[in-house]
Amino acid sequence: MVQSAAIYARVSTPEQHLQRQLDECREHIISNSPEVTSIDTYTDVISGVSKHGGEQYRELTEAIENHDYDLVVVHEISRLSRLGAGEIHRFIQRCMERETVVESLDLGLSIHVEDPPIQRTIYTMIASIMGDLAKIEHEQYLLRIQSGIRAAQQAGRWTGRPPRGFVTDENGVLHVDIEEFLRTREALLRLKHGERKLVVAENSGIPRSTLVGLFRDEQRRAIYLDGVATDDRLNRALAELRAFSDLAPNELKSRFD
Repeated sequence: MVQSAAIYARVSTPEQHLQRQLDECREHIISNSPEVTSIDTYTDVISGVSKHGGEQYRELTEAIENHDYDLVVVHEISRLSRLGAGEIHRFIQRCMERETVVESLDLGLSIHVEDPPIQRTIYTMIASIMGDLAKIEHEQYLLRIQSGIRAAQQAGRWTGRPPRGFVTDENGVLHVDIEEFLRTREALLRLKHGERKLVVAENSGIPRSTLVGLFRDEQRRAIYLDGVATDDRLNRALAELRAFSDLAPNELKSRFD
């Protein structure tokens, strides 16, 4: 009789909703296994394709090895394929060896050790194939995103969060936020002249970690102190600042030193 159950849910980004997965798994267990007296949850946020499972996934597999659960419900068993080739098969086999029932919400499969061997084999094959297909679809999705980013960059548009002291317009073109740029520049100059990082951070309102990161990165530091960048999109935005001040980069630097 099933008495102890575990739920495993995983997302790729913190913005995705783990709670929805957990709620659906819990509702599934309550509806289909009313004899369950305890339900533990394991959740991971794993970005992209990983060769290693998350910490919670490893804890779950260890608990299964210790015979801690009669039932494991996985919201999307297909996601396990991203942890490496054959991971779905290994997970199911581990559960079967410990007489742990495996149920997958995304595929609607329920695999029991009492099932005929041929049925377990077929279900495991279905889960593995669907996982491989999901992995291929995910990789193609990432390629489409990367292709879109490259196309946007080639068109001169900034993708992602703009650097400190810059903003993007409705077309994704980068522009200088003059007030924020000069405030950042002044703070970096104060660090260059030997002032304490904590004092500069408190006075400027810029987080200490941000200031230290900018100051230690030679290329990023040059954007603010020298008015030059290795990225053409940044250089075009900096040209606006030079036009605004009617000064060349070195003159701009001298004015604020």
